[in-house]
Amino acid sequence: MGTAITPQLVDIVDTVSATRSYSSGMSRNLRTCQIERWGLRMECPTPEDPFSDTEVTWLLPDLNLRLTQQKPRSRHARGGPSVLTAVRVLRDGRYWRTTDLLLGLAAPGNGATARIVRSEEFAAAVAGLVLRVGDADLALCTVHKTLEELSRFRHDLSSWLAYKHIFEVWPPY
Repeated sequence: MGTAITPQLVDIVDTVSATRSYSSGMSRNLRTCQIERWGLRMECPTPEDPFSDTEVTWLLPDLNLRLTQQKPRSRHARGGPSVLTAVRVLRDGRYWRTTDLLLGLAAPGNGATARIVRSEEFAAAVAGLVLRVGDADLALCTVHKTLEELSRFRHDLSSWLAYKHIFEVWPPY
């Protein structure tokens, strides 16, 4: 069975109304929507997810990355890995438009090695011409460069973020 080809996923964040709209037509009100010198910090509830209470997302436009962490509902549950996804970000005043480039890294933390994720979906999107050549190249270059840099910091996201001059604590809870 082949991998289904996903249409390109585009999110638009309105920083004034603190709303994130998805290409599916769904939108969410954000608990946090704050422009930082390094990008955009967002937090939103995930009521439809039985395991996750909140999603924390940082858009890092200069790095072509979206950093996401799911906060578990149970305080006794282990959180999943942080996910770094290759994205293209366009800022137009109050609106931040993010195009998911369908390739990323799962960074479990605690010294565990980050690994490339969504490669089958990425390959299917490239083969199906859902991703343009430029976007596919951007995704590959971004993910491989980030993986190489993370490995120099023993896969420690906080150290890597500090290297990128982002000194806020990750994950932020």
